[in-house]
Amino acid sequence: MPEYYIGLISGTSMDGIDAVLAQFHTSSMAIIQTRTCPYPDELRDKLGAAVREPKTCGIDDIGTLDRWTGECFRDAVFALLNDAGVDAANIVAIGSHGQTLRHRPDATRPFTMQIGDPAIIATATGIATVADFRRTDMALGGQGAPLVPPFHEWLFRDKEQDRVVLNIGGIANITILPAGEAGIAGFDTGPGNTLLDAWIRHHQGAAFDEGGRWAAAGSCNDNLLARLLEDPYFAKAQPKSTGPEYFNLDWLHRANANDLKAVDVQATLCELTAVSISNAVRSAAPGTPQILVCGGGIHNSEIQRRLGEQMPQVEISSTANAGLDPDWVEASAFAWLAMRTLKGKSGNHPAVTGASRFAVLGAIYPGPPDAK
Repeated sequence: MPEYYIGLISGTSMDGIDAVLAQFHTSSMAIIQTRTCPYPDELRDKLGAAVREPKTCGIDDIGTLDRWTGECFRDAVFALLNDAGVDAANIVAIGSHGQTLRHRPDATRPFTMQIGDPAIIATATGIATVADFRRTDMALGGQGAPLVPPFHEWLFRDKEQDRVVLNIGGIANITILPAGEAGIAGFDTGPGNTLLDAWIRHHQGAAFDEGGRWAAAGSCNDNLLARLLEDPYFAKAQPKSTGPEYFNLDWLHRANANDLKAVDVQATLCELTAVSISNAVRSAAPGTPQILVCGGGIHNSEIQRRLGEQMPQVEISSTANAGLDPDWVEASAFAWLAMRTLKGKSGNHPAVTGASRFAVLGAIYPGPPDAK
């Protein structure tokens, strides 16, 4: 009987839960079914407010959001299984990343917080659920992020050619995959879609800049771009990770962005994403001939165009050309990490996160035992 795993994640864009039903082989995988389940509008608004205005989100609010988000993740599992026509008894485990509310790897006492109560998922579905993937790495001195590079290495490493895997979510991150068996590296490069989403939401009420069309209608302001690129995060040595609690509208306002036309700021933010990514690739992986792109940012044509302008000598293509649809890479990674956890194998990579050692990640919430 095949071993099936489910991966669940909602990223920093908070546009919904990505759910993947996957089967893993020695060095390849097969996606059996996928589904995106949007959050209810009220929940999405409350989650967004909790991230943007954390001082207004009290303990009771966090507890309620944790439960509510867990119920949505639970429902995503049932919807996925229904679409696939697969019984829950055939699933080995669920890997649930949850929803990040806060990620503070550089605080005096570093912490990260992902909500979406995994006990709700496990008890309702009867499927063992692995969650809370990031805190063990942080307890070992790591950033707790990014966690997808080991999965990228497993699936996308090329024996003959150096590669970089670029994930453009709310935050952009890269995985550096040298040819052969040399060590990998990876880190968050800075904003991906998060500032673009926040700016268009503020000015037009839209959830995101579809296709990058609003950014394409504006002109990059070189002075603003230079001010933004002066932020010390971009020059900070790896390992490093970040999130919307750092790159947000308050960060943008401090650069006097409000003095410019809103559409030109959007164009500048698009250029910031492209330039910060290309600078990171040139610095950490000079001479890389190929970049495989995944994440929601692959659908922003303006980001892709500007990346091409920044790195004209690099072949930039979708992870689909290497065997996995770019929309499902992250959810697949957490299904894979759940498998690693159940098999007692490490899920982090110290060269990426800065942890003191490799470690088995996550906590396992068993499905209900058979009634006695």
